Amino acid sequence: MSTSTTHRPATATLDAVIIGAGFSGMYQLLMLREKLGLRARVLEADDGVGGTWHQNRYPGARCDSESHSYCYTFSKELLEEWEWTERYPLQAEILRYLNHVVDRFDLRRDIQLETRVTAARFDADANQWVVRTDKGDEFRATYLITGLGCLSSTNVPNFPGLENFKGKWFHTGAWPRDGVDLTGKTVGVIGTGSTGIQAATEIASTAKHLTIFQRTANFSVPARNAPLTPEFKTYIKEHHDDIRAVTHLAPNGHGFLISDRKALDVTPEEREALYEAGWQKGGLEFRAGFRDLLTDKAANDTAAEFIKRKIRETVKDPETARLLSDFDHPFSTKRPVVDSGYFEIFNQPNVSLVDVRAEPIIAITPTGVATQAAEYDCDVIVFATGFDAITGALLNIDITGLDGLTIQHAWAEGPKTYLGLQVAGFPNMFTITGPGSPSVLANMPVPIEQHVEWITDCIAYMRAHDITRIEPAEGSDARWVEHVNEVANATLMPQAGSWYLGANIPGKPRVFMPYAGSMPRYRAICNDVAAKGYEGFTLMDHSGGSVPVDKRK
Repeated sequence: MSTSTTHRPATATLDAVIIGAGFSGMYQLLMLREKLGLRARVLEADDGVGGTWHQNRYPGARCDSESHSYCYTFSKELLEEWEWTERYPLQAEILRYLNHVVDRFDLRRDIQLETRVTAARFDADANQWVVRTDKGDEFRATYLITGLGCLSSTNVPNFPGLENFKGKWFHTGAWPRDGVDLTGKTVGVIGTGSTGIQAATEIASTAKHLTIFQRTANFSVPARNAPLTPEFKTYIKEHHDDIRAVTHLAPNGHGFLISDRKALDVTPEEREALYEAGWQKGGLEFRAGFRDLLTDKAANDTAAEFIKRKIRETVKDPETARLLSDFDHPFSTKRPVVDSGYFEIFNQPNVSLVDVRAEPIIAITPTGVATQAAEYDCDVIVFATGFDAITGALLNIDITGLDGLTIQHAWAEGPKTYLGLQVAGFPNMFTITGPGSPSVLANMPVPIEQHVEWITDCIAYMRAHDITRIEPAEGSDARWVEHVNEVANATLMPQAGSWYLGANIPGKPRVFMPYAGSMPRYRAICNDVAAKGYEGFTLMDHSGGSVPVDKRK
C-alpha cells in the first residue's frame, strides 16, 4: 500500500516491524507471516519495493553476480517459473523480478510505502518497540527487524560551491525515476568504483564529452555479458538444487568454487594460461583460479600485474593507461568490479581522464569542476561517490534501546554486534546483514536468506519456550568484533582504504565492518550458537529473569 498527501497517521500493535522492502525485508515478511503466523508490517521510505534495485537506476546499472545465483532459493516453484535473460541482469530486470516475488507471494498488503522510519524506542516496561514514522504513524511491536541495505545511504562529498552549480547534478544512488537524457551533454563523473565504472561506460556512448575524475585507480575485469542461451536456461531449471549447494559451499556465496591451487605453486606459463582463461570467461570467477590471492601478497601481485598488462594493451594512450593501472591496493581488496568495456572507452575522442590525486578537486563552480590545475566545464555532474556503507542507514534513524542508549552512542567508536545480528542494549532488534556479518563480501541473496531464516528460527524458539527478550550477553559483542578483526587481518583486505573500513566517509571510525571468514564458516558459527540454546545471548522469560544456558532447550 502507498501513502498519500491525505494520509491519516496509523497506530497499530504488531508482532514485528520490518524496516525496508528490499531482498531482506520482503523475505523476512514472508517468513514471519507464512511460517510463524505473525502480524508483521514492512515500512519502506521509497515509493516502490526493491531496495537497492529501486533506487539505483543510473545508466548501466547492472548486477555483478550472475543471475542464476542472484535470486531467492527458498521456493522451487519460483526458481522454475522465473527466467533470467542475461548473465548479468540490468537493474530493470532485477526490479521486475522483485515485483514478481511481491505479487507471487501476496506481500504488498503488508508493505507500507513512502513511509520513512524516523525513530524507534524500546519500551522496557511493555517489552515492545515503539516505532514512529515521518507520516506520524506509531507502531508497537515485540520485534524490530532492520533490512535497510548495506548500500542505501548516499554519500555526496561536501565540495564548496555545489549550491551554485548552474547545471544539473545527480548521485548514482538516487537517480531520477524517469532517467536523465545525457545525449550531447558535457558530463563529469566523479568516482571510479563499481557504480562509476558502470555509469561511465554507458554515458560515454551518448555524451558530447565525458570527463572521468579518478582519485583511485580501480581493478576491473570484463563481464563478458551475454543473453542466456535456451540450453543454459534449461540447465538452471533442472539443476537449481546443485546451484544452491555450490552457493552454500562457496566462500563468497557465488555460483562457483575457488580452486585449491596456490598461485606460486604453478609455473609462470600455467599461471598465465589460467589468468587468460579467467579473463576470457569474464566476471568475478577470474579470482577463483587460485585460493591464496587474498592472503599472500606475492600471489596477489601476479594477478595485479596481469590486469595491469591487459589495461596497457587495451588503452592506446600510454599516460592514460598508466593512470588507470596505478593501483594503490592489492587486487580484490576493494569491491571487485566487472565491466562492459570500461577501459575501451578511453580510446574514444569524447572521453578524458583527470587524476585528482595529482590535481585534487577544490570546488564546484557555476559551470563545472575546478581542480588545483584547471577547470572542467560540465552540463551535468554525476557523483559516483558511493555510500555511508553498512552502518549509515541505521545511524540515520533515532534508535534508542535500554536506559536511553542510542545506536549512535553505542557505535561511536565503530559498530559492535554479535554475529552481525544483534546489538547489545537493543533487545529484540535484529539487523539483517548488519556489520560483523559477511554481507557485502558475499553474493547478497545468500547471506540475506541465511540471516532471515536464522532470525525466523530464533523468534520461533522464543515463542515456543516462553522467551520474551533476547540480546547479546555481556562481552559477546566485544569477542565477536575481535574475531571479525582477526579473520580480516588474516587477509590483505585491511590494506586497502575502502568503504569496508568506512574510509570514504570523513570522521567515520576506521573499523573493518564485514565478516571475511567466509560464508560457510559464518553459517556454521550461527548454527552452532543456535544449537547450544543461543549461546552468547541473554534470554529472559515472562518473569523478567534470565534463562541460564544450561536450562535452554
